[in-house]
Amino acid sequence: MENQTLEIVGIQFKGSGKIYYFSPLEYHFKVGDLCVVETVRGLERGKIVIANKTVNASELEYELKPVVRRATRKDIENEEKNNQLAPHSFEVFKKYVRELNLEMKPLYCEYTVDCSKIIFYYCADDRVDFRELLKRLTPEFKLRVELRQIGPREGARVIGGLGTCGRELCCKKYLQNFDFVTMKMAKEQSMSLNNSKISGACGKLMCCIAYEAELYKELKKELPQIGNMVKTPSCACCKVVAVDYLKKTVKTQENPEGAPTLHNACDVMLISIAKSTEAPDVIASAVEVENDEIEITEEVLEEVPASTEEEKLKEKLRKEKHYQKKKYRYGKKK
Repeated sequence: MENQTLEIVGIQFKGSGKIYYFSPLEYHFKVGDLCVVETVRGLERGKIVIANKTVNASELEYELKPVVRRATRKDIENEEKNNQLAPHSFEVFKKYVRELNLEMKPLYCEYTVDCSKIIFYYCADDRVDFRELLKRLTPEFKLRVELRQIGPREGARVIGGLGTCGRELCCKKYLQNFDFVTMKMAKEQSMSLNNSKISGACGKLMCCIAYEAELYKELKKELPQIGNMVKTPSCACCKVVAVDYLKKTVKTQENPEGAPTLHNACDVMLISIAKSTEAPDVIASAVEVENDEIEITEEVLEEVPASTEEEKLKEKLRKEKHYQKKKYRYGKKK
């Protein structure tokens, strides 16, 4: 079973998003061909993005469904007709949502290829009771009606738009899967932690933060960090106050009263400051020294380790404190 191979094709829907694998059966497809497949939504037209190829069965995460047929002229005509009906149907959907005052955001609607079902997509923070909505929509369209709740990222991908960079949204243009994005990634890239500045059109953290995270991790290994002490061509020892990882530049505070100085990372040398971890030679309490209870000589240092003497002092103070509490509790006079 481990060495079993299967023939697959990769199909994409709506021109973007995740690629799904299907069994081509006896068909031989080329990239760009159109086909009809059955999904959880019903019959859909998809585009071949990966031509016929053989893979190991262990590489597949789910059981393959077969391609129903190549897309015919009639399938394409039906889809064009459905696309013309969709805007009006969507307006009807929005009207009923407003009338029922439902806490949902309508996104879009679509018909299946055979026009046997209409699917309405919406976004909502919580679960929505749309039973009354279905009662109004079903007689309106005289079709099987389905409502699907999708996440804000998926909704932004479908609707599209421009990002803060001024270009088309990554998820709409080419991004296939949504990566896991965290605030820690934004912090490591020295980005503003203001949600409005690092959030995309969907209201979530921008996807580009995730796929640039690995680059910043590699650059951080090469450049000094903020707070490090470095040597520059103009200063023997100064502190790093800012780092630009993409431009590979470092700003240092060489003059306490002046502005930071900009340097190329290749001109900066990190200064390693070694910290002493050796224990002091003698640890004794002030009482012991005052009463001449300990004599600071080489012989004493050998017999009484510093750590042992420190522990004895702590134990003595602890006992004295406990004794004072005990006398106070029982009302004894000193």
